[in-house]
Amino acid sequence: MTNNKIIDLFSIKFPIIQGGMVWVSGWKLASAVSNAGGLGLIGAGSMYPEVLREHIQKCKNATDKPFGVNVPMLYPQIEEIMKIIVDEGIKIVFTSAGNPKIWTPFLKEKGITVVHVVSSVKFALKAEATGVDAIVCEGFEAGGHNGREENTTFTLIPMVKEAVQIPVIAAGGIATGRGMLAAMVLGADGVQIGSRFAATIESSAHQKFKESIVNAKDGDTQLTLKELAPVRLIKNKFYDEVQLLYQQNPSLKELQKLLGRARAKKGIFEGDLENGELEIGQIAGLIHQIKSAKEVVEAIMKEFETVKQNINSL
Repeated sequence: MTNNKIIDLFSIKFPIIQGGMVWVSGWKLASAVSNAGGLGLIGAGSMYPEVLREHIQKCKNATDKPFGVNVPMLYPQIEEIMKIIVDEGIKIVFTSAGNPKIWTPFLKEKGITVVHVVSSVKFALKAEATGVDAIVCEGFEAGGHNGREENTTFTLIPMVKEAVQIPVIAAGGIATGRGMLAAMVLGADGVQIGSRFAATIESSAHQKFKESIVNAKDGDTQLTLKELAPVRLIKNKFYDEVQLLYQQNPSLKELQKLLGRARAKKGIFEGDLENGELEIGQIAGLIHQIKSAKEVVEAIMKEFETVKQNINSL
């Protein structure tokens, strides 16, 4: 693939970025994706600062290819996280869930390439104005925490592309070469993929969680808890409890009490399929096997090239 802005921006082989998912995206997954030609991201959102440092150092030992760190802006110890990122010489940072204006200038001063995740044209323009190098526009098909607008990926990509000058990475509902090609036809310069990489051998998620992804069908996920922070989950006992509480017109405090602490860790990392938050995207219905990250990247690129060759027949 030639003349691709995302390949050039990150010095990678394929314009495929692995989502920096909490409890999933450790050094094993990030290095495996980078070694396969994509851009691996370590998900800092579920790591204490020193744990992140350890993952960065292990990732450096496992790959000589570019990789980055995903940082949710709501992270409570974000100053420490950013210091570690600079100290360890990280060159690529993806920020999400917050205002990019706060940290983008600091990171850019350190020579770091910054990408911000957005869910609407309004936020894409705001991110561009802060000086980020690219944006991820994420439709509400995506797993985990999501935008409130409920913009779908297929409507969001062309609207964002029309509005901004910087490279656009599409996310949400993409797990195949066909999906990647469709996103790029609509104007994306590359894709960010989460759910497909969550169900890989190198993912740090619990085996039971990986199997729940493979077993998921269309309609098995739902966006909920919008009053706190919208999140897409596989329907389970915890999800049913949330829906029951909604019937009583709950206060924010009551919703927070039910959510409690470490609900995502319980589901994703510890494999509690009843009481945990099982954060995954709608595309889980297309994921049928737990494969290696290398096999996933190769399958996506093979299908991408095959479908691109056959496109004239349409």
